[in-house]
Amino acid sequence: MPNRQLSSDELALANELLDSVRAELNRLASGDEELLFALRRKVAKELSYDERKKPNPRRALKKRMRARQGNLCPLCRETLPKRYCVLDRFNAVGGYVESNVRLICERCDRRVQEERGFK
Repeated sequence: MPNRQLSSDELALANELLDSVRAELNRLASGDEELLFALRRKVAKELSYDERKKPNPRRALKKRMRARQGNLCPLCRETLPKRYCVLDRFNAVGGYVESNVRLICERCDRRVQEERGFK
C-alpha cells in the first residue's frame, strides 16, 4: 500500500511547523553550533523512534519474527543471515508489530524497495 502523500495545504502546514522548530532550535542554541547540532540530532532521533520504536523493542521483534518464520526469509526461502535482516512493514502506518511485519534478508529488501520505487 503506498504511503499517504500530503496535499499542498498540508505540505504548507508541515513546512510552517518545520520553520517553527528550526527557529526554536536556533533560539535554544543561542549561536552555539555544537549545541544546535546536538539538539537537531536529538529531535531527529526521537521523532524516528516515534515511528520505528527504540532499538531494543525492534531487536526483540526481529527475534520473535525469526523464530516465527523458522529462520527463513519468506520471500526467497533462504536461511536468514545472522545480521542485516530487515523488518519489512506491510502497511507503514501500521507500525512495527508482529501482525504488520515480516523479517526479510537484505537482498530481498533491496528488491522490494526497488519494486516499491523507493531506491
